[in-house]
Amino acid sequence: MKSIELKGYQVAGISAGIKKKDEKDLAVICSQVPAVAAGVFTTNKVQAAPVILSRERIKSGKCQAIIVNSGNANCCTGEKGIEDAKTVADLVASHLDVPKDMVLVASTGVIGEPLPVHKIWDAIPDLVYAITTNGFDDFAAAIMTTDHEPKITSRIGEFDGIPFTITGIAKGSGMIRPDMATMLCFVCTDVETTPEFLQSALSSSVDRSFHRINVDGDSSTNDMVIAMANGLSGATIQNRSHENMFQFLLDQVLIELAKMIVKDGEGATKFVEIVVKGAATREGARRMALTVANSNLVKTALFGQDANWGRIMAALGRAGVDCDPNKIDIYFNDVCMVRNGLGCGKDAERSVTRVLRMPEFIITIDLKFGNMNDSVFTCDLSMDYIRINADYRS
Repeated sequence: MKSIELKGYQVAGISAGIKKKDEKDLAVICSQVPAVAAGVFTTNKVQAAPVILSRERIKSGKCQAIIVNSGNANCCTGEKGIEDAKTVADLVASHLDVPKDMVLVASTGVIGEPLPVHKIWDAIPDLVYAITTNGFDDFAAAIMTTDHEPKITSRIGEFDGIPFTITGIAKGSGMIRPDMATMLCFVCTDVETTPEFLQSALSSSVDRSFHRINVDGDSSTNDMVIAMANGLSGATIQNRSHENMFQFLLDQVLIELAKMIVKDGEGATKFVEIVVKGAATREGARRMALTVANSNLVKTALFGQDANWGRIMAALGRAGVDCDPNKIDIYFNDVCMVRNGLGCGKDAERSVTRVLRMPEFIITIDLKFGNMNDSVFTCDLSMDYIRINADYRS
């Protein structure tokens, strides 16, 4: 990717031999100075050791480095897993000369296997040696598991003529469901702000982005989104106008990353936005959209390019949201397939089939039951999804 004008951050990604293939699997982000930090973590009751450790450490509102490994989740590994996470963090802190409690840890990969600490231990000197201001591509590659493509994006803004940058890096392809984020995401910005505002802004952006995506309806044990703000650009958030601009740009970064994750969904061939209009509440609109997005029957119909609108109606009916099925309209792009709860006939079905052949399209559901709207992003469910997950560990 193009060079990122992000002040005060160095990153790297290398191979430590954690993955079976000789692929990058160990990464680090380091800020030149202690940064304000915020985080959002998985709501899964089974939580990996790095989630437990990082959730506790980020309570201070400060962070200076993040060490990430792929290929091993360090989850369901007991007290040893916690100690291993601390060992990795302490070693990175020593090599980077930063306080131990300012190092966060993230992991992604196979659940239930001990973290290969000795491999990470041996690789950390090389990781620190590789650190550079231009290492974002290597970092993004090192945190991937079943991803096909690295996911990086940036936005540039300015306060009172002083420019600043927000850069986001994410991984995610499977186990994607909006129970927080169901992926890893790291956001770096050189703006100056407070822990309270950064946490509020990050939580709001996650709600607008990663809370609105679905690939397979599953939820991971290792999800986290971490944001760091080191203030080295000289741009400072000082008023409501600044807050609004920062929020807008952060939303853009996370929404773009969220879309990248869905488009890179395991075995996915379609990227679909599900829009629900005319609901009594926004919460109800989102719940209905997510129920449709989570439906395996809907997702397989999308893959098969089958205009089986009855599956959408059935999903809406089990969402637990008040509606009148006799008022519902369903559109595929601008083609009306259902009007007032009834199919529009074979001509409409043929037109919808043409829409379903497209790689991207919108399904709009108009409940005509209120004036609130919401939307989510999803993909189809293909035979490749089964193949990828059937031999994930082999």
